[in-house]
Amino acid sequence: MEILYRDDSLLVCLKPAGVLSTDEPGGVPELLRRELGDPAAELRTVHRLDRVVGGLMVLARSAEAAAALSRQIREDAFEKEYLAAVHGDPGESGTLRDLLVRDKARKMTFVADAPGKAVQEAVLDYRRLDRAEGLSLVRIRLRTGRTHQIRCQFASRGWELAGERKYSTRGDPFPLALWSCALRFTHPKSGKSLAFEAFPPKIEPWTSFNNLKTVKESY
Repeated sequence: MEILYRDDSLLVCLKPAGVLSTDEPGGVPELLRRELGDPAAELRTVHRLDRVVGGLMVLARSAEAAAALSRQIREDAFEKEYLAAVHGDPGESGTLRDLLVRDKARKMTFVADAPGKAVQEAVLDYRRLDRAEGLSLVRIRLRTGRTHQIRCQFASRGWELAGERKYSTRGDPFPLALWSCALRFTHPKSGKSLAFEAFPPKIEPWTSFNNLKTVKESY
C-alpha cells in the first residue's frame, strides 16, 4: 500500500485494483494497518472504490474526521475525478445524466426508464484527452456517487470501459481501465484545501495513449 499523505486526522493512499475498500480481511484498512505497523490503528472508510478499480482513496483516522469528510461528500464539497479508457468515441466533452436503479441480487446497476422506488439520478461530466486503437481516454468528474455509475452510464451508450467484465462481453485482454486520479476536499481539522492527483499504472491499455500526462491538468 502506497501512502501519499497522513496526519492524525486522515490518510491518503493508492488502492491497488483487486483489493476491497471496506474494513474486512484483505481490505484497504487492514493492509494500511500492516503498512503503519499498528494492527489497532483507527482507519475509517468514508468513500469506496469498486474492488476492480484502483487509485486515490482517503480514510479518516477518527470518528470526528470521518463525520466531517462524510458531510463534505453529502454536500458535494468532496471532488472526485477518474480516468477511464472507453471503447468508441464519446466526443470531445459532455455530460451524462441518467436515472439509475441497483439490482442487488445481480450486483449490477441499470438505467431506468422512469422515476420509481430506489431510482436515483446520476450525473457526470467528461472530456476526451486522447484516442488510440479504437479507445478513448476520458477524464471524468462525478457530480453524484452511485454504485457502478461510470461503468453503467458509459456502457449504456455503447462506450463500454476497456477491460469491463460486468457490463460488456467484449473480452478485452486487460484489467478494467478505471482509475481514481484526483481528490479535492477540505481538511476536517485545519480547514485547509487539499488536492491529490495520481497516474494509473504503466500497463495496457493506459500505455496506448500518448497524452496520459494530461491527467495532471485540472478538469
